[in-house]
Amino acid sequence: MAIRSVKYMGDEFLISYDKVTNKANKVALFLHGWGSSKELMKSVFAKTLPQFDHYYVDLPGFGNSTIPKALNSYEYHKVLKLFLKELNIEPDMIIGHSFGGKIATLLNPPLLILLSSAGIFRKKSINIRMKIYIFKILKRVGLGKFYKLFASKDVKNADKTLYETFKKVVDEDFKEEFANFKNKALIFWGVKDRATPLASGKMIESLIEKSHFYALDGDHFFFLNSANFIEQTIRKNCENI
Repeated sequence: MAIRSVKYMGDEFLISYDKVTNKANKVALFLHGWGSSKELMKSVFAKTLPQFDHYYVDLPGFGNSTIPKALNSYEYHKVLKLFLKELNIEPDMIIGHSFGGKIATLLNPPLLILLSSAGIFRKKSINIRMKIYIFKILKRVGLGKFYKLFASKDVKNADKTLYETFKKVVDEDFKEEFANFKNKALIFWGVKDRATPLASGKMIESLIEKSHFYALDGDHFFFLNSANFIEQTIRKNCENI
């Protein structure tokens, strides 16, 4: 594990990362989803794609990376851009799972690999809307410290900064960002995914002009059992990358 310091808007972010060296002339960047870390991505993909040197990154607030202030996805993108500049690398391919897929899209790589990406806004259920309404009332009367009683399971164990970050990113609508992505994209999805439903993946496919969509067996973490298929598909579709 290595740590690189990045300064963004007056704050210092310590970014933890691992490199898998294959003595290749291409670079692949791997970005995990919300609540996860680089270790999950590395456990799945480290022994694949030997034509790339791999960089596995803990996004700010996860794993061993710090988050001194709350960020939205566009600010995550800016921090990652500074990180890549510090390392003097320009990824030829970025693989992003869930929340990491949004950041990967903003980084605009020559080849984008999305694994059940977040970014398609879905209207909240009435139960969730009621929780938000009650929490706002508590916050007004000085009882906001009880936010974890109303928090999503994605932030039950998060500190306040990460919780504030979650509120910034959870309702972002990335339809325009996906539509503006003009390079090649391969989109992989779990057919039983409930966190980011299959319909979201099909919508992303319709928005990214140069994309191919693959529905695979499994849930939001379908790729744990699909690394070989994903690798073979990348090889088949991207001989020149």
